[in-house]
Amino acid sequence: MKQEQVHVIAGNVFAISDAQGDMEVDPREPVGLFSFDTRFLSDWVLSIDGERLHALSRDDIAYFETRFVLVPGVASHYIDADVSVIRHRSIHDRLHERITVLNHSSEPAEFTVRMEVRSDFADIAEVGNVRQRDVQVTVDDRNQRLVLRYERERFARETTVSSSVPAEIDERGLTFRIRVAPAGTWETTLHVAMIMRGEGGRDMRAGLESHQRDVGSGMHDDLSAWLDRAPQLVAERGSLERMYQGSLADLAALRYTPLAYSERVPVGGLPWAMALYGRDSLITCLQTVAFTPELAPATLRMLALLQGCQLDDEHEEEPGKILARLRYGESAAFGELPYAGYYGAVDTTPLFVVLLDEYERWSGDTDLVRELRHPARMALDWIDEYGDMTGDGYLRYERRNERQGTINQSWKDSTDAIIDAYGRQPAFPRATCEVQGYAYDAKRRGARLARECWGDPEYADRLEREAAALKERFNRDFWLPHREYYALALDPYGEPVDALSSNIGHLLWSGIVPNDRAEAVAEHLVGPRLFSGWGVRTFATDQHPYNPMGSHLGSVWPSDNALIAAGLRHYRFDEQAARIAAGIFDMAQTLGGAVPEVIAGYERSLTKYPVQLPLAGRPQSWSSGALLMLLGTLLGLRPTGDNLLVNPALPAGFGRIELLGIPGRWGHLDAYAGDRTAPRPPKA
Repeated sequence: MKQEQVHVIAGNVFAISDAQGDMEVDPREPVGLFSFDTRFLSDWVLSIDGERLHALSRDDIAYFETRFVLVPGVASHYIDADVSVIRHRSIHDRLHERITVLNHSSEPAEFTVRMEVRSDFADIAEVGNVRQRDVQVTVDDRNQRLVLRYERERFARETTVSSSVPAEIDERGLTFRIRVAPAGTWETTLHVAMIMRGEGGRDMRAGLESHQRDVGSGMHDDLSAWLDRAPQLVAERGSLERMYQGSLADLAALRYTPLAYSERVPVGGLPWAMALYGRDSLITCLQTVAFTPELAPATLRMLALLQGCQLDDEHEEEPGKILARLRYGESAAFGELPYAGYYGAVDTTPLFVVLLDEYERWSGDTDLVRELRHPARMALDWIDEYGDMTGDGYLRYERRNERQGTINQSWKDSTDAIIDAYGRQPAFPRATCEVQGYAYDAKRRGARLARECWGDPEYADRLEREAAALKERFNRDFWLPHREYYALALDPYGEPVDALSSNIGHLLWSGIVPNDRAEAVAEHLVGPRLFSGWGVRTFATDQHPYNPMGSHLGSVWPSDNALIAAGLRHYRFDEQAARIAAGIFDMAQTLGGAVPEVIAGYERSLTKYPVQLPLAGRPQSWSSGALLMLLGTLLGLRPTGDNLLVNPALPAGFGRIELLGIPGRWGHLDAYAGDRTAPRPPKA
């Protein structure tokens, strides 16, 4: 049985251990201490008198801080233990671990406390197949520290371990031989520094303003300020408040400051996506613009800074294209993977324009829109100049890096995700349906920005004409009239890939669906083939490739469902949107803790409990953001000029909800809602 894992996070710095706080290399899991895609600690094992410790309890104080209460020996000895240990772990740019030994006997006691230390400096991309590295280990007696170093040409990484009290240091760890008074305590704090050496051997972060500040003492204040800036939720259903606060805390945990950039942006999520992922970050910002709007301008500026400017097959870069992911590990540094800056995504570029417009609608920040005019126009140009690969007016993808590039470059990016109802894969380049909706939305939104912010009505007219032509063409070529839904994709010859998938819900979100077809789409989304009871499946159950455990062939993604519910409300299918939102909230409440990235697509009546998938990450930024977007969708929050429209449609049983202090161009406003079963307040 898989042992429980415990994590602490601060941006893209994170530590994953077992329930006792120990870290030991696991070929299947990214256990250890990681920063900027490198594992700086692979082994971190505490013992007392040669015995490993066992957990009595744990207090997860905050996302960056936890406390373990431990005793040596096996379970039969716990009741008579004369000694216990508290490990208090916190993380920011460094790892700090305070170890407290308590002597519960009436006599003084002597103990040997040992911390085993090792680092393999593995790239997170190679966990599961770690190659051997020549790690130099130095005992620095003068400075009382253990130094572990790995160097390959210009790439150098270093781990230093020091203690607040003297220790016997050897190449395998630190030893403390201590004497503790009766009913007394002994304590030390271990500090682990993670150093990234660049040209000339200097720490790459030391000269950057964003990494000069020792944030440890301010982490609690930073979290409090983050929560205070977000609207306050008051809910009759108390679990909603807990889920809301938990999602906000998870989003706070998943902010990091990239190198050479001064603002924090969202990473994808723990454990495999603790880096900047363009799609995840853009969708997270779209989900949270009504709650934590500060994420959007930082993300837009960062992605504009990294926007493609040349043709590069290895990185799949093209002028105007928006980044897919940014990695700092060894594999990326030496081109063993193209992810130092990889552009293999077809949807990030239109979503960049969608977010820029959505943020301006909420914030009124026209200065940012003017600042990013050139990147936005480059993104819009890319849709037609490079995205239309066959000249038929559709946004398509085909990887140019044949060795390492991502095969499917839409949000459903697993290798078997784009497939027809019988399991056949279409040829490349592929045009998935939801991406056409994003392109349509980007052109419409770009037209608004051009007319209202850039003072370019001719460009606005052109974009509007292109959007209208795309909508007409799309509804001719993607619609399957005998099935009354849209094809998942078109192959390069214009033949439809006839699978019924959750992608059709994104079409409602983008607005590309005519009103007379929207009802049929809505009924499919909440029908028994797609809706599991917990949420909308990625793939319908009656199709040959359906697999409830398949990442994109039958599972349920909260992020997917948040966009679908928003699309349903856009077309005034309030009951269907509420049903989907209720399922996702029920799933999150039942599982507790951070919202997983994905769950299995089993029928709710069959399993009675949400089935988690082994590789599903949590927390994930676009899963935590999904709960916020669903809440905003249920409240019907929408900016209209300088005002905020509130048009609630809550599921039965949600009771009354108050969302207080919603930020926007209007300052701060409140929203109130109640479901049909909620008691009405007495008349004055």
